[in-house]
Amino acid sequence: MLFIETDSPPPFYQDKLSSAKRQQLDKWFIGHRSQHYYLKRFEQFDKQGYLSPKWHWAAFFMTFPWLLYRKRYMDAIVYSVAGWSFIQLNVALVLVAFEFVAMSYIPNAYQMATRIGIAAIIWIFWSFMVARWTDAYYYRMARREIADAIEDYPRDEAAQKSHLRREGGVSLFGLGLGFGFFAFTLMVIKVQFLPIVAKPKANEVVFDAYDTVKTTQNRVALLYQKTGECPVDLPLDMETEQVSIDINTTTAGVETDCAVIATIQNIKFPIRYLNDQTLVFYHVPDSENWSCMTSLNSQKAPPSCLPD
Repeated sequence: MLFIETDSPPPFYQDKLSSAKRQQLDKWFIGHRSQHYYLKRFEQFDKQGYLSPKWHWAAFFMTFPWLLYRKRYMDAIVYSVAGWSFIQLNVALVLVAFEFVAMSYIPNAYQMATRIGIAAIIWIFWSFMVARWTDAYYYRMARREIADAIEDYPRDEAAQKSHLRREGGVSLFGLGLGFGFFAFTLMVIKVQFLPIVAKPKANEVVFDAYDTVKTTQNRVALLYQKTGECPVDLPLDMETEQVSIDINTTTAGVETDCAVIATIQNIKFPIRYLNDQTLVFYHVPDSENWSCMTSLNSQKAPPSCLPD
């Protein structure tokens, strides 16, 4: 699509056709959907005598479904294989270069956002280039199919009409297939690839919460042993942005006279499900023992907080 001839006259242009006949053939190929828009574009290319970039919003936001919608099935396959592979290659090369050259100057908190931003910029640039040449591409397809119809059926107008309607027009099935493919891709990303990124982040957050509550519990246990009372007013300097600590004489679900409760908070995508999860160290009454429990499931919970 980005390597369209810009010679004069445009490729496959049938200069012997009258304006009325050419417009009728264009209508058969375009179909009823967006007919006025494409007729205007085709007329512009005919008059100027060469192909030039225009802007096409549908191609910018959803090139693959648009190709299927306009029955460009083979081109859609080429675009999805070659085009997306080209984008991924460029993203990989730029990210590798940026990692070595400049990533060390970016704060750790912004490094992932920087990587996503670089990939998004490359993708948007590619979409921008495709959108500029989509109208010229579609004009070229129309002129090619019209040339084939005239060559195959030079005196049979009904056959020309049938050929152009078969090769042109729109396909709601193709549009649905395009969006269905995107839905399937998003599902695969969510089910297969997102956990690969999310699991290390979740483990890091849980470890930090466990380390924080365990350190606080050790201090509380020493004071409890000395005074025999739960130090609920103990100044806390172990809290972090992602872990809040509370010391209380009660906690839900167990009998205790002193508990240290860590609550996970302010967690961003893709591990927002950790928000409001708790890790609790509580004193077992009439003993010197402290036990741990958590609202985390068995896959995320620290081993010492799992029930025996």
